[in-house]
Amino acid sequence: MIQSIDYLAILPTLIVAVGSVAVLMADAFGLPRRPVGLLTLVLIAAAAVALIPGHGRSTFCTGRSCSYVADDFATLFQAIVLLAALVVVLLSHGEMRRSALPAGEYHFLLLAALTGALLLAAGRDLITLVVALETLSLPVFALVALRRHDGVASEAALKLFLISVVSSAITLFGISLVYGVTGAMHLDQVATGLAHVPADLKPVAAVGVVAVIAGFGFKVAAVPFHFWAPDVYQGAPLPVAAFLSVVSKAGGFAGLTVVLTVGFWPLAGTWGPLLGVLSAATMTLGNLVALRQSDAVRLLAWSSVAQSGYMLAPLAGGSRVRPHDWMTATAAYVAIYAIMNIGAFAVVTVVARRGRRRLDDYRGLARTNPGTAVAMAFFLVCLAGLPPGVMGLFAKVVVFKAAIGGAATWLAVVMAVNTVIGLYYYLAWAARLFAPAPAAAQPGTVRVGRAGGIAIAVSLAGAVVVSVAPELVLHAAALAVP
Repeated sequence: MIQSIDYLAILPTLIVAVGSVAVLMADAFGLPRRPVGLLTLVLIAAAAVALIPGHGRSTFCTGRSCSYVADDFATLFQAIVLLAALVVVLLSHGEMRRSALPAGEYHFLLLAALTGALLLAAGRDLITLVVALETLSLPVFALVALRRHDGVASEAALKLFLISVVSSAITLFGISLVYGVTGAMHLDQVATGLAHVPADLKPVAAVGVVAVIAGFGFKVAAVPFHFWAPDVYQGAPLPVAAFLSVVSKAGGFAGLTVVLTVGFWPLAGTWGPLLGVLSAATMTLGNLVALRQSDAVRLLAWSSVAQSGYMLAPLAGGSRVRPHDWMTATAAYVAIYAIMNIGAFAVVTVVARRGRRRLDDYRGLARTNPGTAVAMAFFLVCLAGLPPGVMGLFAKVVVFKAAIGGAATWLAVVMAVNTVIGLYYYLAWAARLFAPAPAAAQPGTVRVGRAGGIAIAVSLAGAVVVSVAPELVLHAAALAVP
């Protein structure tokens, strides 16, 4: 069979993939650090612009089945990860100078991982999705360990590598079972095969589906596959932690949503209740452990775990909810979460440049850096879901509605309790920003820097716009879902 290639469809992914090699070669020929970072920003911006001509196209097709589909859903998630990646690159400028990271290698690995995230959103066959997962994961190991003489970073990278290897093995095992039952790799053909699977093979199909979901569970840090997240976030350079928290998580949820909706829908009665339990366990454990954290990065790590639980909640409806409804809820929450969390990581990255990683180090920040403190307070209020950060409130209302619509009232109750728990540690952190610092530990002014200031300003502008008009994201998510 001969497959035609529509280069407009794959143009955003192609720009980032080819650009990663160009960045590495530019560094090999002696291009200074600042132009390398600028080139990376230009490539990501060009990929974002390329989403427009490639929208609605598909390629690598055999008959009616295609391996790459740039539909509205894929375009939305690709836009999310590209915009978040722009902020990560801005945050990386100061981190590379402070930690003496090699600019060419760093930006090459960042763009390579971004290629995997873009491919996860548009992939429509199991092989493409596995390749995308590995393309996203493998560069991140090196990014975490790029501070070569930092033992904590090396330990974090090793943990991430070992756990990811296990998750890849589980995913491939699940795919082999699904392929053995259905004889198909394209998701639409997998759905047809699962709908007509013989009764004696249904347990095999169910095990395969659960194994694939478990593989994605590692990527999105869902309980019980979450235990790598806190140590890796703490050991990695902070821009890399931000990348894992937003870009990698968004790519993982894009792939998981596509797999469940397009491929595994006939077994929704099996994976729906399972995801409900995973959702409840993830948000509960994440919030309870976050209460005990005194380190800002570890708190954001456990908060990110809890947020994964909220994102999983709409999927728990399974066959009792229209795919359009829970896909819309998940897409909207991921988009809003990306804005809130990338902003919080932007402030933490700037403040941590002087070694201030504890929550108590934020006391008195409003006096020395009022703009940075106000921005951080707004991001925390958004994460808590309180006015004026109503974007977080709307996100939670959307997933509440999806959970109740799926007859998972018990899950909505669990979400309500966890929302109250989250209020405590988010607001306690926000209160520290405006509390007077101890006389023996006056904080001093935090040097934000131009790139860090732009990153915080862009994130804050996005958070304010979505808080004023949250229907922009909700409407875009509803239109993006078929």
